[in-house]
Amino acid sequence: MSEYIVEMRNITKRFPGIVANDDVTIQIKKGEVYALLGENGAGKSTLMSMLFGMYEPDVGEIYVRGNREIISSPSYATSLYIGMVHQHFKLVSNYTIAENIIMGIEPMKRFLGLLPYVDIKSANEEIARLSSEYGLEVDPTKRICDVPVSVQQRVEILKMLYRDADILIFDEPTAVLTPQEIEFLLKIIEGLKKAGKTVILITHKLEEIKKVADRCAILNRGKVIDVMDVRNTSTAEMASKMVGREISSERKKAGARYGEEVLVVQHLTVKDDNGFDIVKNVSLCVRQGEIVAVAGVAGNGQVELADAIAGFKKVSSGKIVLNGKEIANKTIRGRIQSGISYIPEDRQSYGLVLDFSLAENLVLKKYNQEPYARKGIRNQQEVELFSERLQKNYDIRSARGNQTIVRSMSGGNQQKAIIAREVEQDSSLIIFVQPTRGLDVGAIHNIHNQILAERDKGKAILLVSLELDEVMALADTIAVMYNGQILTCEDATSLSIDEVGQYMMGVVNI
Repeated sequence: MSEYIVEMRNITKRFPGIVANDDVTIQIKKGEVYALLGENGAGKSTLMSMLFGMYEPDVGEIYVRGNREIISSPSYATSLYIGMVHQHFKLVSNYTIAENIIMGIEPMKRFLGLLPYVDIKSANEEIARLSSEYGLEVDPTKRICDVPVSVQQRVEILKMLYRDADILIFDEPTAVLTPQEIEFLLKIIEGLKKAGKTVILITHKLEEIKKVADRCAILNRGKVIDVMDVRNTSTAEMASKMVGREISSERKKAGARYGEEVLVVQHLTVKDDNGFDIVKNVSLCVRQGEIVAVAGVAGNGQVELADAIAGFKKVSSGKIVLNGKEIANKTIRGRIQSGISYIPEDRQSYGLVLDFSLAENLVLKKYNQEPYARKGIRNQQEVELFSERLQKNYDIRSARGNQTIVRSMSGGNQQKAIIAREVEQDSSLIIFVQPTRGLDVGAIHNIHNQILAERDKGKAILLVSLELDEVMALADTIAVMYNGQILTCEDATSLSIDEVGQYMMGVVNI
């Protein structure tokens, strides 16, 4: 019997214009948490997609429990007790939790011994038992569209456990979670390990690896650079190997030089889809050369505030003034033309047209302007030159350059594309909502520098972030939202990280 539950030997996988995996060998022991660490586009997800049967390797062999396997489909991988939680969940939104979990292996009964039907009652009971056993509390009768992202992730994990998977692959599992939800998920992973499961964790978040992983394979541009014992390796060493250079933890931030008020929000109220106030009588302003960071625990109205300013949410009452002009009743395009760039929280639903090419997405807000179009006719050469410049300047990696369909790109490179497009708008106000979610340490460092560079050019920056370290590192002014209201708005130098954290939890007497 092999020492390893999974071996991938000399794996090579090519796509048009790119080698995603180049002679990769990894060996994973039963019952360990094995991390795959690498930059966006390093080949981590592609490698695990082959283990789960979504691709087949061009070269190399896969062994599971000592047996060589040709894993030709996800259903065959499932028969080998391999499960995978994808970065972008594979759920049917108008089905219940139970219906999503049992899909394809529905328990059947026969009415009067003749007519077959799905035994949803026993499925609900089994899912409730599993969710209780592993600390993944869900209501099996609720529809996916009615539950938050963190619950949807639990559903994906339960799909694997319902199928008796003992090799569990997590692809960027914390990219869409709040800090509190991340801590809960890491405890779940520890619980799965104690239950004898083998966990493969695809990530680029070093602190998470330090908390739960036993060993870590580092990928860089499709190659395995090193396999390290996590306990005996520093995060700085992992980071430098991941990006191929040392990442300085120090960031030079020049003193702020404030200019005129660019954005003034007065007594703004926004309602949610159920008619309840989610933003309540909020007022704030952002000046030229200033980063105003809105901090808060997820769900306290900060994203809705940004959406209302950008035009994605309807304003119930109050004013939004941009460069001295009221814009609350303008269309989204009207606000863009008035000088707003917007990096949304949900990159796939609101930031990109997934089935357009990379070039088309990068020129999305300029396609009807010269030199990219004249008299309604697109100048493709100018579009492609513009796209190539942004790819180079913002390190956007893709298989086929301009022709790459954005849906096929890694989540991190999708995010880089949105940020490149919005910064290149040269708007007077740039709104960043969770700008570094799903990005590796090198990309985060670069984007933080880009945000500071735009601020130093005199742009007004509104930053919405759940990452408290990010807020403290970048902000000139910090506004903390709780239950739809701003509890405090002060100069960043006058607030400690502990004070901001207390405001985020609703403490007002500090």
